[in-house]
Amino acid sequence: MEQSTAYKDATRTIEERIDSLLAQMTLDEKIGQMTQPEKNSITPEDVTKYFIGSVLSGGGGNPTPNNGESWAQMVKGFQKAALETRLGIPLLYGVDAVHGHNNVVGATIFPHNIGMGATRDADLVERCAQVTAQELLATGVHWDFAPAVSIPHDFRWGRSYEGYADNPAVVSELGAAFVRGLQAPNGGEAHILPSVKHYVADGGTTWGSKKSYEWIEFVWESETDKWSIDQGDAQIDEETLRTIFLPPYKAAIEQGALNVMASYSMWNGVKLHGHKYLLTDVLKDELGFEGFIVTDWMAIDQLSENYYDAVVHSINAGIDMNMVPFDYKRFITVMKEAVEKGDISMARVDDAVRRILRAKFWQGLFEKPITDDHWLDDFGGEAHREVAREAVRKSLVLLKNENHALPLTAEAGPVLVAGEGADDIGLACGGWTIEWMGNKGAITPGSTLLEGLKAQLGDENVKYSAEGAFSTTEKAPVAVVVVGEDPYAEGEGDTSNLALRAEHVALVERVRAVCDKLVLVIYSGRPVILSDVLAECDAIVAAWLPGTEANAIADVLVGEAPFEGKLGHNWPRSMDQVPLSALKASDQGPLYPYGHGLSL
Repeated sequence: MEQSTAYKDATRTIEERIDSLLAQMTLDEKIGQMTQPEKNSITPEDVTKYFIGSVLSGGGGNPTPNNGESWAQMVKGFQKAALETRLGIPLLYGVDAVHGHNNVVGATIFPHNIGMGATRDADLVERCAQVTAQELLATGVHWDFAPAVSIPHDFRWGRSYEGYADNPAVVSELGAAFVRGLQAPNGGEAHILPSVKHYVADGGTTWGSKKSYEWIEFVWESETDKWSIDQGDAQIDEETLRTIFLPPYKAAIEQGALNVMASYSMWNGVKLHGHKYLLTDVLKDELGFEGFIVTDWMAIDQLSENYYDAVVHSINAGIDMNMVPFDYKRFITVMKEAVEKGDISMARVDDAVRRILRAKFWQGLFEKPITDDHWLDDFGGEAHREVAREAVRKSLVLLKNENHALPLTAEAGPVLVAGEGADDIGLACGGWTIEWMGNKGAITPGSTLLEGLKAQLGDENVKYSAEGAFSTTEKAPVAVVVVGEDPYAEGEGDTSNLALRAEHVALVERVRAVCDKLVLVIYSGRPVILSDVLAECDAIVAAWLPGTEANAIADVLVGEAPFEGKLGHNWPRSMDQVPLSALKASDQGPLYPYGHGLSL
């Protein structure tokens, strides 16, 4: 076959270039484009050999040492391998940069989506996405598995912090803003491909509805509350699905989004990864989505114990690329067998590959598959971190402020500060930070709330004890206590009890005894139950999971910047008001309603 280079001609239309390239591709080359292994499961040599179209780093899928330069070299190695194939089709490298380029040590880490939702600031969300895109480009990455446009209806869900709000209009506006920011990080010089996820109604699942998959040996099982709602069943009617959960996808498509990630979850008992009506009839045909659908991590394996059946089912339902992520050779072999037997048509394969190539041509990957080194100059730099500090300041929600507890001042006397979270970047960042689950401690460079308070009030005016062990003969005027959740992600964060831990309640009580006024700052990925400490606190601040610039919280606590955040969800009084349907049926209203947020 004589090779045509028409697809390399940037003066031609994208569809003309796709036609030229697709006509020259063998079945093996097409299947390779539909295959996405994890970087620890494949070598660059196999990227060339199997014509692989995409590689990803899962949560914690980092090079050694973990820094921007090492990432750039790693991704460049895979990209060069793709360019060595017969047709030189560039690779799409994907990561979960869900609140900044959060796998990379030294990256700028923004508040998780629940905090960004409290800002109600689409321009800010877009600018945060632009910074994220610039830091992705610094490492050669062109595909971000974000934004999540989840709408959580049950805070027991471990992915609650991935949702901006429970209001479809807010989620649609902010999700669309994030898409815009990724797609044009520098005035259109380069494009990052957003992955709008998880399609659809992942936030509407029912507690205890997750299925078991005995044939899969993975983390999706637990004898505790974990994995009780994540990947579960959205037991809702179609009107609810369309009016509550579908609008953010429409908004993203209107912004030109060319990738959607399917959800692990079910809709009324049918897995989304095999749901032809929702994937093809609604998303592609009705909404006019011209991009490609990618699976979640190993998700098609859940469709059937028979892997051949799982592959055929998912591809025919509308899946275009399989995040394998391990045994890519098995997927390639099964795909080829299914096509040769006629169980998957060549038309379906060609449609999938056309959609993938459309995204690659739109991004300009064929013209510039390897990014410039200059992007590394600003990686994690001051300008980027200032955007993150703005996001922190605007995301804070003042739930309560009595007895003029806030703003803090140095003139009244020393401010006591307690709680390990006050001086712990890992706790401020939460899950999906450096590792999949996140971790405590100095996991990446950043500035803590304690550092911010010392900068604002002076070292001599701040006394810190993580345990709240203060020796004083007379009460301090005010204390700041930081409590919250340990880091988690996905179903590992599912829990039936959102109350503060006993040690946190004890910490509040211990510090309350040595101060006149107590300010509680909460690091959490969702509202927590405050009944055990509510009466002890003069002021309460929902700081969510602020990220690496937690020092900016201090700017607002001292009144240098205003409290602007508004709740994107109702804050329940007790577990009797969880999930949302229980709150709506409750005789009492929420502790703090949607839209609540005081100012000083």
